[in-house]
Amino acid sequence: MSVIYDFTGKVVLITGSSSGIGAATAVQFSKAGAQVVVTGPPDRLPIDTAKECLKVSPKGLKALEVTADVTKREDMRRLVDQTIKHFGKLDILVNNAGAGLNARPTDEDFYEKYEKVMAINLNSVVYLTHICVEYLEKTKGNIINISSIGGKKAHLDFAPYCMAKCAVNMFTKCMAAELGPKRIRVNAISPGPTRTGIVTAMGATQAESDKFFDAFAKIMPVGRCGLPEDIAGSILYLASDHAAFVTGTNLVCDGGSVAANALNTDSLKTFY
Repeated sequence: MSVIYDFTGKVVLITGSSSGIGAATAVQFSKAGAQVVVTGPPDRLPIDTAKECLKVSPKGLKALEVTADVTKREDMRRLVDQTIKHFGKLDILVNNAGAGLNARPTDEDFYEKYEKVMAINLNSVVYLTHICVEYLEKTKGNIINISSIGGKKAHLDFAPYCMAKCAVNMFTKCMAAELGPKRIRVNAISPGPTRTGIVTAMGATQAESDKFFDAFAKIMPVGRCGLPEDIAGSILYLASDHAAFVTGTNLVCDGGSVAANALNTDSLKTFY
């Protein structure tokens, strides 16, 4: 039986909410009565997410759509300003926007890739948290940062991504300690292989992406890869009063892959 959450009256800002985990999270918060802010860059506007949010909202609440590139501080400032102007407050911040890039240390553009990955996966989290503290303090709100099991385990050709997510994990702990006295809870979630558009965003075809996740599914202890809804469910838990005494934690939502050491290179080669 699924847990029923009530976020009536809560304002939730979710970055990277055009698709994948961010979109599923926005929809689940809307279904639970929240007022949501969805956002994406100009080439990935969250139009479909906003439509789905309206469809499931018990009171027919419209999501606020804001075009924003999380690598640009002026965009993030505008995102927060529009949220406060429209709703008057902020209760929950979900730092979900992220991207991966294959980056080998021998690549000619390795450092450029490193800077890009850090800007999206880490710097955006740090800056958006920084400018939201004053509003979250007023509502005794909370922050959920979307990390990755890549922050716990090295993955070949993904050093910048793993480094960024590892830093997100430590930033989460630091903010939990520093913002606790303001009654702001801060937690992270580390998804395992989850069927989103992360692979196609790196240039793969849909068929190649499907093959990639199908290979992972064969070595996962639970027999499948995650779905965006799996991660969204964990986000709602951490944002809810059910987790009122939980802060500074990293919830691993990975189908047991880390526990079983299932993502080692040799076992994956068997299937891919």
